[in-house]
Amino acid sequence: MRAFIRLDGRAAAMPIANIDTDQIIPKQFLKTVEREGLGKGLFFDLRFDDEGHEKPDFVLNQPAFKGVNVLIAGENFGCGSSREHAPWALLDFGITCVIASSFADIFYENCFQNGVLPVVLPDEVVRLLTAEAKGGNHVFSVDLEAQTVTAPSGETFRFEIDAGRKEKMLKGLDSVGETLEHAGDIGVFEQQRKLARPWLERA
Repeated sequence: MRAFIRLDGRAAAMPIANIDTDQIIPKQFLKTVEREGLGKGLFFDLRFDDEGHEKPDFVLNQPAFKGVNVLIAGENFGCGSSREHAPWALLDFGITCVIASSFADIFYENCFQNGVLPVVLPDEVVRLLTAEAKGGNHVFSVDLEAQTVTAPSGETFRFEIDAGRKEKMLKGLDSVGETLEHAGDIGVFEQQRKLARPWLERA
């Protein structure tokens, strides 16, 4: 997993409450366990009409918001089923940070496990950032180490984050990577177990 330390990028605002994981990545895109290529299905029903043409009024289809890295979302973002494909699709599309006033718990955890930083800020701050994102040509700075979001206007807002999750994001560690950091200790334990209980190895 790629480490997240600081992001300087453009943002798109999608201030819609209760966007669920089926809207983030519809069920027809869940047939694969490959992470690459899922970006094409991100917000598919919102981005495309029944004939597969882009809807020009959807924010991510507008030229000013092509290639954004930050999504400013509505409350309870990522509710619904617990599909890990949702953060995979965001990441494959190029979005590595989502800012909202609240997230669904499972989606929030899945983001940390897959390199997408979910930032929780108060409603009034999210509304301010939404207004500043209009136009698409303004740079937002998200600094995980300092736990701050800096708007294009220069105003800075601090966010809270669990210390353990923060450390793993800074190091680029998911649960597997975190476990492998202790590979030496695990190897010693396994050797000691073999010596103490050799009959287990014959099972």
